[in-house]
Parts: sequence; structure tokens; C-alpha cells
Amino acid sequence: MSDCCSSNKALNKFPRKQACPVNRQDYILVALKTVLHHIKKSWEANLKEQGYYFCNDPECDIVYFGEDGRAIKTSELHTTISAKQKEANAPICYCFDVKRSDAENNPEVKEFVIEQTKIGNCSCETSNPSGRCCLKDFP
Repeated sequence: MSDCCSSNKALNKFPRKQACPVNRQDYILVALKTVLHHIKKSWEANLKEQGYYFCNDPECDIVYFGEDGRAIKTSELHTTISAKQKEANAPICYCFDVKRSDAENNPEVKEFVIEQTKIGNCSCETSNPSGRCCLKDFP
């Protein structure tokens, strides 16, 4: 895979996992730039440099939460979070605007995404709300 799917070394200064303040499950660290990319009016959010974590529990309204207890809910994002919404038109690959139904109905879509990822044409860390490569999410 390309560098876009590799870990961000700047994240090493924060705990790798943190418990969601609502469901108390542990979730993985994401970069601040990932959160800024998906939050509405990021210039007004006043987010500080700290560990932020992505909660993918569909039953939990929180998407991101910070080490300081700051919680960012789905209503505060401009992005549809496919991990929380399982509809056919939910995005599965944010880099190439692939919907879940696209991937289910055409196996060539995944091959396209794999190829583009191999040559470095993806932007997973910022485009995907989880900050990670989407390939594990394909059906």
C-alpha cells in the first residue's frame, strides 16, 4: 500500500486507544487533520492539538472524542459516516466516492480502489472519517 495508508508518526505522542465517553468501548486514535476535514465550520470548532478518537458504534451519536472529554457528534459533521449508517448509498470509500451499493454490485470497484491505493492516489487519512484505509470495509 502507499504511504497514505501508513500510520502518522505525529500521532505517537498520544495514547493509541481511548474509551468513548458514552459507550465506554476503546477506539483508535485519528489525526487532528482528519477531524478538521469532516467537522462543520472547522475554523469555529476551536480544536486543540490532542488525541482524538473515532467511535464507529452505530448506536452511539459521538463520532470523535478528545482526550479532554470533547465529544463531536454526527450532527456536527458534514460527512456521512458509513460505519454509523448502513444504507446502500452510504460511502464505503471516501477517496473515490464509492457507495456501499457500488461495491456490492460491481466487484471491479474494489479492484480499482486497490490499484489506486497501490500507486498512492488515495487520501485515506483525511478523506475517510476513520483516518484509515477503506479496503477492510468492502463487502
